Amino acid sequence: MGFKKTALITGITGQDGSILADFLLQKNYKIIGIKRRSSSFNTERINHLYNSKILNKSYFPFYGDLTDTTNLIRIIQQTKPHEIYNLAAQSHVRTSFETPEYTANADALGTLRLLEAIRILKLEKKIKFYQASTSEIFGDSKFKRKDENAPLFPKSPYATSKLFSYWITKNYRDSYGLYCANGILFNHESPRRGLNFVTKKVTYILSRISRGLEKKLEIGNLNAKRDWGHAKEYCEMMWKMMQLKNPEDFVIATEKQYSVRKFIELVCHEIGFKIGWKNKNIREFGYVDKIYNKSLKLKKDQKIIFVNKRFFRPNDVEDLLGSSKKARKKINWKPKQNIKKIISDMVKEDIIDADYEVLKKNYSK
Repeated sequence: MGFKKTALITGITGQDGSILADFLLQKNYKIIGIKRRSSSFNTERINHLYNSKILNKSYFPFYGDLTDTTNLIRIIQQTKPHEIYNLAAQSHVRTSFETPEYTANADALGTLRLLEAIRILKLEKKIKFYQASTSEIFGDSKFKRKDENAPLFPKSPYATSKLFSYWITKNYRDSYGLYCANGILFNHESPRRGLNFVTKKVTYILSRISRGLEKKLEIGNLNAKRDWGHAKEYCEMMWKMMQLKNPEDFVIATEKQYSVRKFIELVCHEIGFKIGWKNKNIREFGYVDKIYNKSLKLKKDQKIIFVNKRFFRPNDVEDLLGSSKKARKKINWKPKQNIKKIISDMVKEDIIDADYEVLKKNYSK
């Protein structure tokens, strides 16, 4: 089988890695996927790649870790990819306050290890490198709409580690002539999002509450505002950044912003009820105000959402809104799916899972 190119994807078991792999397979890429060895399976997002028609024909899995230099050198030397997409990371902001050293080792030094591997193997002119950056590096930048020129003020170990990766990627581009591109992607969601992210936590637990499988959703900062897009569209932009003649850095964002509170309200509406709010700050809670879908296992005035200070970050970024003027002009970026479509996709899958669990429980009785 003649492949167009070979792409190495770190973090292939994550949301972005699995979506990007699907996208590149459609473009006749050979996929090299790096995943960490674990005592439990964590491949549910890429199980379809283990299909006999794909495995060892288009998809080639390797065990690896961004903290293991010799392992990374061996994989790159053995596979000689045309493109490397570095998507692996300890990517949970709040967790980074609890594991700052590991976060820095994987997210910051991991990027350096990959870039050094390319240089050591003298593949600077043969490999293109994409670094997954994040809107968190902007922190409390005074720019309302963050673009490629906005000041950078990271407010977490995760964001600080990603800022190192951002700058070391630019440094290797300037110093050694590597094709290196930073994708500064604002929040992007899909049904494949992990449960440790607030969007998936909200759609998953509220779907289960509506089926009588859970009693409450505990949440942190309801007033934090984010710019949310669809992960499929953002992963396509990663690829487009790698197809330019010369490497550049791009902000990818929808340029529209919603609070966590508004996100929750839209999820509730998608499921079939209206949420109301009472009290303020840490004592605030959400209750069932109206029920549109009478089949839901909910009661009017039922308290289902509670603010819990345990889910607040020690140092939070209240407001993130992007500006993608450069990407619109140079790589034809235009978001096609709005926040309601993103939520609809996520809720649909979570409702299917919840209904299946209800069916299993009823069958076992």
